[in-house]
This record gives sequence, structure tokens and C-alpha cells, in this order.
Amino acid sequence: MTRIHLLKTNFTAGEINPELLGRGDLRAYENGSALLRNVFIHPTGGVTRRSGLSYMDQAPGTGRLVAFEFNTEQVYLLVFSDLQMDVYRDGVKVATIATPWTEAQIPLIYWTQSADTLLVLHPDVSPRKITRTSDTAWTIAEWSFVEEDNAVRRPFNKFADEDITLQASATTGTVTLTASADVFVSTHVGDRFRLEKKQVEITVVTSATQATATVKETLVGTSATKDWDEQAFSSTHGWPVSAAFHQDRLVIGGARDLPNRLWMSKSSDLYNFDLAAGLDDEAIDFDILSDQVNAIRAVFSGRHLQIFTSGAEWMVTGDPLTPSSVQLKRQTRIGSSVTRNVPPRDVDGATVFVTRNGREVREFLFTDVEQAYQSSDLSLLARHLVTAPLDQDFDQVKRLLHLVMNDGTLGTLTLFRAEQVTAWTLQETDGTFLSVAVVGDDVYALIQRTGGVYIEKFDDNLYLDSALAGTSGTPVATWSGLSHLEGETVKILADGSAHADKQVSGGAVTLDVTASEVQIGLGFTHKIEPLPPSVKTAKGVGQGMAVRLIEAVFRLIESRSLRVDTGKGFSDIPFKSLGDQDVLDAAPPLFTGDKKIRAMGWRRDGVTPLWRISQDTPLPSTILSVTTEIKVND
Repeated sequence: MTRIHLLKTNFTAGEINPELLGRGDLRAYENGSALLRNVFIHPTGGVTRRSGLSYMDQAPGTGRLVAFEFNTEQVYLLVFSDLQMDVYRDGVKVATIATPWTEAQIPLIYWTQSADTLLVLHPDVSPRKITRTSDTAWTIAEWSFVEEDNAVRRPFNKFADEDITLQASATTGTVTLTASADVFVSTHVGDRFRLEKKQVEITVVTSATQATATVKETLVGTSATKDWDEQAFSSTHGWPVSAAFHQDRLVIGGARDLPNRLWMSKSSDLYNFDLAAGLDDEAIDFDILSDQVNAIRAVFSGRHLQIFTSGAEWMVTGDPLTPSSVQLKRQTRIGSSVTRNVPPRDVDGATVFVTRNGREVREFLFTDVEQAYQSSDLSLLARHLVTAPLDQDFDQVKRLLHLVMNDGTLGTLTLFRAEQVTAWTLQETDGTFLSVAVVGDDVYALIQRTGGVYIEKFDDNLYLDSALAGTSGTPVATWSGLSHLEGETVKILADGSAHADKQVSGGAVTLDVTASEVQIGLGFTHKIEPLPPSVKTAKGVGQGMAVRLIEAVFRLIESRSLRVDTGKGFSDIPFKSLGDQDVLDAAPPLFTGDKKIRAMGWRRDGVTPLWRISQDTPLPSTILSVTTEIKVND
């Protein structure tokens, strides 16, 4: 028999897909795990019990979270729900305004911000701009395109067949427009048409071939002409899908009936889309033409203007962008989601996006060698965790990309390209994650629980979910303010130690003993399981050999609890006080150092982990490395 020491110095490969259990030759196998639940992986390699979730407020219903950052001091959380938007600052609701988006439409809303204005789009609703004038004063209005000499400088397009003509009965005043084939519908009332680049406004639709209009610019003549078009965005043909600000232009990507068209405003004149004579500072528009229809799903301002479509990713170049210098080049053929807007996010210069198939998360990154973008798959080793993401946002402080999955879980990806760290874990809670947003340094989640839809925030000082913390100058036994957890069985951390579970009744719980400081909330269990050992013996590298764990050494930092199973059932590892005595009835001390666990028993199935951690005790626990000593029957 051979005695071997296996050193696991980090967890920087995260949870590995079970399909890779036979790939012990991979570097990711050495640094990966079989199971990582409710933990965060540090960029430096350690794994820690995730932060708890503090309860902030109850939302009106399901919806979406959006960050609004006016400056570093003024950051807000916007909560979109059915026909409503609530504004929060520092956890306090400061404003509520009515909105036009229904609960069913919210998954497809798209937003972009400039200074104190948030532009919000949906293909079936006229675009809005939401403006902050003060903490408590927020307004919402439809976009207003620039109007000059009665002409509205908005995009136009001819949707009808090119051979269809339009004829006006006069050149000024109120005129009758007659089409050579069916053109007009009732929703055209109020829309702008152009005849030979001169605008009229429809006032009455008489039939499919005839309408009454008011002339806004004196028409060229009264002859029938093929040179006519209508406003590109309308109730008839739908509204913009996406937008971004790039090189001092407002870029609109796609519309309901023009899914592959791109519009860029006049330079430094964001709501002016007049093409005019095509001078350098004037507006630009063009179709994305290829061997398939590329419906634009997102436009993103990065190193270049990036276009994410249903079938490919594109780069728009031009320095600066002008009608004569603009170039469009397809980079990769992956495609983005068409059923929901999952906003691309910048991570160290790479743009992370969710693919159309809902099984991949990729980074769109420009490479100097190729002078082109590549789309690397960040989820290749953990494909089982990615299930049709609904939302995502990146926490720059902890380098964690959070993705809300379709099954209600929250996938968390630790990203640190400089050190080649791409590590997945999965967060679960007593409920369903609906949306996530990073506001300043805080990460908020919208969660469906038994009592309703709650707005909660990840809090490093809490170890429970939907939790509230309280203090009292005089120790007390009864703690109230828990109406959102009515009827739930909650876990309690009182004066630093775990107490018996209680059921919330009348919005309160009564402890068995008095306490001055408590945390009360829903419990969650964090789990860590290593991959089966892949060992080197005199006979080579192998798996599936009979293995016996002799000893495991866990190197911990600032931890208060460790619950491990080495094959004989779970047991809590005692933490010592300064006097080297077990502390069972008080808060255990923060411990940094090694904990050694002896074990016995052979493992012969080849896939059973040598050890497992499963802990619901609401106390901090961080593992830096694990050293195992094993015997192999070779």
C-alpha cells in the first residue's frame, strides 16, 4: 500500500460538471470541487460561507432591479414592478412613480443611463426617459426628438413595398394622401410621414389607401411618388429594443419591425437623427446585413461599439464614427437571448453576455494578436449550473458575477482574468431569486418567498437570509419586527452564539434566554465536497482505486464553525477558547489556523468524496486549503 499526501491549495476552478469526473488530468480537476453551495470563492483561492441576506422591504410583486448611479455619493436602487417604479436610497424608499410597463413586459425592458437620466425601452411601448431632479423627485416622460422648423428629427423608414406610391392633394395646409395600395391603419393617426423628405402628420385614416394629413413642411409637388416613408418607431411598427451612448452619440439598436437596423444620433445632439447631407457630425443609420437576419438584442459601448444580435456579435469601428468612416464587422457567431433582456456586463474590459441557448456565459474580448474579438465560454466546466439566466450583474469589489437562473437559484462566478480564476458556485435560499443588481458596493436581490416578493441585500455581517439584526441596551428575550417572516421557523444568532430555532408568531419570537444583540432570519446550508482523488502511484495516474483517508487538515481563517463528515457522519469540530477549553454555551472565538481530523474506512466506489462539509449553523467559516493524507491499495 502507498501513503500519499494530497494538497488542495485553492478552489479557483469552482464546482466542476459531473461529466468531468473522469478527467483527473485537467488542471481544473486539481483546483475544482464536486459541490459548492452557498459559498463564495475569493479571487485568492479560499472558499467562505456566503454573506447573509438582510431584509429591506416588500416589493409590490415580481419585477426587476436596476442600478442608478448619479455619482459616487448618490446611488439608487430602482425596483420595476407592474406599472410602477420604486426608488430606494440607502435602504429607504424615497419615491414611487407610475410607469407604462406591465409585469409581463418587464423581462424585456432595456435601459441605459446618462447623468441624471435613465432611458428605458421595450419593443411594444414608446421609449421613456426617467429623470432624477432630487432624492424624492423623479419624473417619467416619452422621448422628445429634436424639432426644427416643424420637422421632427427622428428616424424614418419605408415599410411598404418600394413600388407603392403616395400622392398628396396639395402642398400646404390640410391634404389628402392617396396610396396606390393598402398602407394606412388606424394607429397611424398622430404619426409623421415624409414625401420627398418633407413631413406631414396624419390626422385621420379614411381607408387603407387614403388618409388626411397636416403639412408640416411645404411639399415638393402633388405628383404620385415612390419617395416616401414614415416614422421608424410607432404604435404601428413598434419601438426601439436597445440603446447606448457611444462617442457622444445616442445609439439605438433594433426595433420591433426593424430588428436588424442601427441608428446613431447627430454628434453632441442626442435626440437628433437627421441624416441631412451626411457630414461628419450628422446622424448615421444602416442595416446589419448578412446570411441571416440578426435581430439586435443589445448595444454596448466598450473599446468599440459592440452589437449583440440573435445570431452573432459585431464590432462597429470608426475613430471617430462618421457617416463615411463607420465600418461593421462580424466577430463571432454565438447569438444572445431573444426571450429576455440579460444586460451584458463589463468585466475588466471584456463584455460578458448570456448566449441564445441559455446554457453558456461568454466573454467578448478584443485580442491584440488577432485584432478582433473572441467569445470564450466561461461556463464550459460548470455547464450544469447554468440554466437559462434571467439577469446578471457584476460586483467589482469581490469580483463576483451573479446570475439569476431560470430555476430560481443564483449562480456566482468568481472572475479574475489576471490569475486565470474562473470559479462557479451556486446560491440557494428558501425562495426563488428573481433579479439582481449591484448598486455602488452593495448587491441587491429580488426574491419570491412564502410571504411575498422581498427586496434583500447581501450583508457580510449577517449569516441568515431575509434577516434582521437588533440590539438592546438591556438584554431581552422577545424580539419583534419580523412580520415578513410570520409563521416561518427561523434561526437565531444571539450575542454571537446559535440558539434554538423558533417560529415567528405575531411578528415576534421569544428566546429561551435574554440577549443584547441578535440576528434572526431564515437558515441556509453551505456545502463543500471535493472531487474524487486522482492519485499518482508507481503504476501511474489512476482513479477508482481503493482509498482510505487517514487525516485531513483544514486551514481556516477567521472562522467560528466547521462541520465535517469523513465517512462516519457529520460532526462539529470544536473551536478552542484562549484557555484551550471547549466553548459550547457561548460564542466561539474567531479561529485562524489548522484543524486536523482523523478518519478510518476504505472507499472503493471511486466517486465518493473523502470528506464533506455541510453546515447550517449561522457562523462564519472560511477554508483556505485542505491537505489530505491517504492510503491507496495499488
